[in-house]
Amino acid sequence: MMMDDSASLLALADRMLWVTALIAAPILLSALAVGLLVGVIQAATSVNEQTLTFVPKLGMIALVLVLFGASMMTITGDFFADIFAAIADISG
Repeated sequence: MMMDDSASLLALADRMLWVTALIAAPILLSALAVGLLVGVIQAATSVNEQTLTFVPKLGMIALVLVLFGASMMTITGDFFADIFAAIADISG
């Protein structure tokens, strides 16, 4: 009984890490791509303005959240439903 509970908790922790990666990846990768592109442009033109990288990144993150926000919330909601079901199974 105790081994089964710890195995299910470890499985939930493993799934939590995957869900976190799935939700964070589009935001982080888009910000990385825009930052790299703006950095290359800044290096080529010798324009070193810090706010120049911030605004495009912010715009891209907003676009990613508009495009993928619903699927991110669906993944999160499904995961929380599974967590609450597992808590009910473990405690009951």
